[in-house]
Amino acid sequence: MKFRCEREILADAFSTAGRAATSRSGTLPVLSGLRLDVRDGQLTVTGTDLELTIRLSVPVHSDQDGSAVVPARLVADIVKALPAGAVEITVTDDEMSISAGRSQFSVRPLSLSDYPAQVEPEAEPVTLASSEVGDALRQVVRAASTDDARAVLTGVLMASEDDGLKMVATDSYRLAVRDLPQSSMLAVGQKVLVPGRALAELQRVLSSDAELVVRLGAREAVFEVGGTRLTTRLIEGEYPNYRNLLPSSYPNRLTVGRDALLEALRRVKILAQDSTPVRLTLGGDTLQLTAITQDVGNAHEEIDASYEGGEMTVAFNPDYLAAGVEAVEGDEVTLSTMDPMKPAVLRGVGHDEYLYLLMPVRVP
Repeated sequence: MKFRCEREILADAFSTAGRAATSRSGTLPVLSGLRLDVRDGQLTVTGTDLELTIRLSVPVHSDQDGSAVVPARLVADIVKALPAGAVEITVTDDEMSISAGRSQFSVRPLSLSDYPAQVEPEAEPVTLASSEVGDALRQVVRAASTDDARAVLTGVLMASEDDGLKMVATDSYRLAVRDLPQSSMLAVGQKVLVPGRALAELQRVLSSDAELVVRLGAREAVFEVGGTRLTTRLIEGEYPNYRNLLPSSYPNRLTVGRDALLEALRRVKILAQDSTPVRLTLGGDTLQLTAITQDVGNAHEEIDASYEGGEMTVAFNPDYLAAGVEAVEGDEVTLSTMDPMKPAVLRGVGHDEYLYLLMPVRVP
């Protein structure tokens, strides 16, 4: 196999596919590699850990077609470090040669025969607007758990509801729910649980002007955008009944500027060390934010706001609160509460399609 390609194109392809290649010990060594296939002026790069597969194709100048598996991280680092311009790659059975300008590298390839076969998706394709799906993923995926101890919480629930799609994620400390009316990739009443990690990678490759093609099978989901295909196994299990956390009404409602709240949180968080919560004092026409870290110091800031309800102080994990404020859209956000120990809900004013529920923290 022998081909040439611009460094930037090649580096991006290796980096994107390489995020699916595994670095875990105890797995098949070949899964730490990228599969390269050159056919008719196209280079296809594939990375997989058997749970997630990323495959993309880029145009190249090919002198000799062929296939090979090469070390993912090492080759990506080499190409990224090369000078700008064309990169020439030649792969034989026992050597991969990478050259650009006056730079020359030689790397040992991995076993091509050990690389798992890629199965073509059989499910019917559904086409969606990338921009809308990308916005929804940005808002929801952040709330999915990264702790494999409860596998179902590492996924994003996608459910068909009312001629649209609902996306839900929770790590048991916070909950994100986004409605996508008039958008559906599921049959009526169907639900699937897609790994949050896979959807985070999908966010990276989505572009606002491209269409997203989705194929949902019985055990896997396939997402295609441009020349990139992402395949992931679905998570099996019953998702928690999140609706029980959502009261029909809240007696207390704070309305505050989104940017002003984010800036105040950014400053106060400096003193919120070692998981120290940020206290919000609600009442009157201002919002007071306070962080107190024992033996370190404290921070206090006051910003303009409007509030309806009884005066109270409620405390939150500052990172989770900031993530929620960042996720909502609009110039103003509302924080609706029952009492200092019940879940609170963040929404963007005029953007009821999304909510971010946050569990408070008990403070003395």
